[in-house]
Amino acid sequence: PIATDALTILINLSIRPSVLRVLATDDEFLEALLARITNPNEHNADLMAMLLANLAKADEIKGVLTRTGGRPLESLSTSENVMDQLVDCFVKGADAGFNKTTNFEYLAYFFADLAKFSEGQEYFLNPRPYDSIIPLSKLIVFTEHASTVRRKGVASTVKVNLLPYILLPLAGPEDYDEEDSEKLLPELQLLPKDKRREAEASVITTHVETLLLLSTTREGREALRQAGVYYIVRETHLHVDDEAVRDACDRLVQLLMADEEKEDSGGGGRLLMAEEEKEGGGHGGGGGGGEGEGEGEVISISDGRWVRGQARSEANLTKPADRSRVDGSRHDNSEDEDEDEKMVEIL
Repeated sequence: PIATDALTILINLSIRPSVLRVLATDDEFLEALLARITNPNEHNADLMAMLLANLAKADEIKGVLTRTGGRPLESLSTSENVMDQLVDCFVKGADAGFNKTTNFEYLAYFFADLAKFSEGQEYFLNPRPYDSIIPLSKLIVFTEHASTVRRKGVASTVKVNLLPYILLPLAGPEDYDEEDSEKLLPELQLLPKDKRREAEASVITTHVETLLLLSTTREGREALRQAGVYYIVRETHLHVDDEAVRDACDRLVQLLMADEEKEDSGGGGRLLMAEEEKEGGGHGGGGGGGEGEGEGEVISISDGRWVRGQARSEANLTKPADRSRVDGSRHDNSEDEDEDEKMVEIL
């Protein structure tokens, strides 16, 4: 159909910075796109969600957080806020529950990008007026969903929103070398010299155990690796003289340093210990800045099947404009591409 072809062209063109800016700042276009995504009879809603995920690489798209639309369908949402409607669409539309031709999985990547703004964190971490529910709590349930796209997008959203609050109490005044520091979340970099680690060992143990819970899925472990959790836990293990804390840290490091590829191949694998990784003998997944799974990839369609491919060289936004700081300021971390930084392309 013509509409499908037109959307396919727009998706592919939107990986170009100049086209991306034009689309992301066209108010009438965005209004039409958002209205169609939340229409239960829209046959191309999945393609539109892919396009929206690409548009999230532009800073201007954060205006969606406060945008209001027409009165929504009661079967979808009671809120007139467009972002509320998209979240409800993502939740109720899983497995074609809202639109029979659409599962809205690519909205997960859209959410992950918005969460990098301070406005996005404010949205995801606070109850919404229309239902008194924290939006992030609606997304977390999909960490075990069958869709890989949903799991990865949600894992990235959780990483941006929750990990700083868990990791900051574990961090002390230690200095990291430049390479290790760049792998940490922005909130954990360049902490003041008077920064003090949580004094109560039982509280530290609780925070590490929370990280252990987040590491029960592969997507969760990848998110922790990309956030540089290993380096914070390493210092916690070294500086906190408590058996329970060190035991919890040991268990977490075992999970983070496991050779996932060998385990997947049925070979059992072996656990790569911290010092091996530090010496360069590790799997490369111990920190957040190595070449993570899917580095530089785009999602494309070939012969009706989802496939992965390397991003074209001209598509500079596959490594977006350094929008890694939650406070909206920019930080050069282009070599540490997360799953949510992928652009969508259809071949």
